[in-house]
Amino acid sequence: MAPRIADMPQDFEASLCLPSTKALASASSNSSCSSYTEARHLAVVGIMFTAQTLLGVGGVPIQPFGISYIDDFSHNSNSPLYLGILFAVTMMGPGMAYGLGSLMLRLYVDIDRMPEGGINLTSKDPRWVGAWWLGFLISAGAVALAAIPYFFFPKEMPKEKQELRFRRKGLAVSDPPVSKGEDSSSEQNPADSPEKKDNLAQIAPDLTVIQFIKVFPRVLLRTLRHPIFLLVVLSQVCMSSMAAGMATFLPKFLERQFSVTASYANLLIGCLTIPLAIVGIVVGGILVKRLRLGPVHCGTLCLLSALCCLVLSTPLFFMGCSSHQIAGISHQPGAQPGLELFPGCMESCSCPSDDFNPVCDSSSRVEYITPCHAGCRSRVVQEAPDKSQVFYTNCSCVAGGGPVPAGSCDSACGHLVLPFMILVSLGAALASVTHTPSFMLILRGVKKEDKTLAVGIQFMLMRVLAWMPSPVIHGSAIDTTCVYWAHSCGRQAVCHYYDHDLLRNRFIGLQFFFKTGSLACFALILAILRQQDKEERTKATIPNPGLQQQLLASEAKKEPEESRV
Repeated sequence: MAPRIADMPQDFEASLCLPSTKALASASSNSSCSSYTEARHLAVVGIMFTAQTLLGVGGVPIQPFGISYIDDFSHNSNSPLYLGILFAVTMMGPGMAYGLGSLMLRLYVDIDRMPEGGINLTSKDPRWVGAWWLGFLISAGAVALAAIPYFFFPKEMPKEKQELRFRRKGLAVSDPPVSKGEDSSSEQNPADSPEKKDNLAQIAPDLTVIQFIKVFPRVLLRTLRHPIFLLVVLSQVCMSSMAAGMATFLPKFLERQFSVTASYANLLIGCLTIPLAIVGIVVGGILVKRLRLGPVHCGTLCLLSALCCLVLSTPLFFMGCSSHQIAGISHQPGAQPGLELFPGCMESCSCPSDDFNPVCDSSSRVEYITPCHAGCRSRVVQEAPDKSQVFYTNCSCVAGGGPVPAGSCDSACGHLVLPFMILVSLGAALASVTHTPSFMLILRGVKKEDKTLAVGIQFMLMRVLAWMPSPVIHGSAIDTTCVYWAHSCGRQAVCHYYDHDLLRNRFIGLQFFFKTGSLACFALILAILRQQDKEERTKATIPNPGLQQQLLASEAKKEPEESRV
């Protein structure tokens, strides 16, 4: 929770090395544990859940129904490119959101209650909380404006003429030839027979709600028994789990591992990772369209992209550094012993156990939880035109008595943040190349009448198996790397310090695990597709007696014509 602006002078005063009586009075005045506050927090969480539910319901007409619509009413050769454009434009939203978040997080959370002289906190201070709520207001207004054109869409969208002509020609070829004595109207309108109407109905079914409920279990079982469909969905679940964990916790990981601000972390993701992921999606669609890739070649493309993505993620395990020394919490072999440098340096201080206002002794690279733990008895505010900097002096636990600046120590490997993000972004681009080909494997693998429902089931499984549990899994893994928890109202609250090596290995390890799972699924898909292709070729080489008779009859008819010529 962000400190209230009105309480900041008291917070700075309470963080100093004070006698026991003053410290007890300050601690009692800052008590804010009440059932009313907890109930208010639960109400806010309920509002957030409701808003996310409405957002999910509103996105259904675009994905998954929009995907099935594009494939139904566009030409087969154009469908991959259209889907690639749809996915790429969809990815622009998170990119713009990260950019907007980067701007909003530079503003303090209580933007409407800022004092005239500003506050003595910078964006690098661990207690800084940006104006996260402002991005929600701007995004909600943009979504409301973007929804207005949907009210003016026609009841039926126009079909792509080339595709409709292709499908009707395919239906005409599948029917027996019409004799000359039949009515000419049947020749002019080949789609009027009941059988052809049934075929057209299968292409674009129009079921009522009752009919849909009756047919749903049968179609669901038929779709789930499809091996290619199941494996493609599992591969996309692994990719989505990786993306969900990365989107949720990558900014936090960059903040802790490389000592960058939340604003800069969001800016890196929005300017590097998201644009390269968009490029990957478009490239995947273009490759499927230009090269006219069949199912086997789509599977090969997905397998190669997943393999390259896995290879690029391997160096990430080694791009980072260990945690710096924190007095009273961690001790590195060979490092200066912090509080042990001056035994009893803070015995006269009564430091509150739940306070957190870190200071950094840059000469020894030792961080103290509060100025009180460093034995600091006074503070100095250095004014500047753009921002003010707080320093603490008369510190009995610091060589020379200070001054020490407020804020955590910078990471020793901050220079690795750009190479790290370049590798992450390239991996995201390669993973995104699989997006369109994997969707084409589903759209071309299931029956046409099951296409919309299959895509809907796919999105449902991705939400349930990936986007819901993956942030929980990543968050639980990150929590196991915490070395110092803060407590609020007698309960564990927020983690202030992590073991950087464990954090890197477990976060990147989870990403590596999901990428390996996706690679294994694509390998199985390619093996099944090659086996099916081999069986089809074997059937094609077996002579068909009925077909041979038709060929002989056609050759017999051609002989008199050639003699006349």
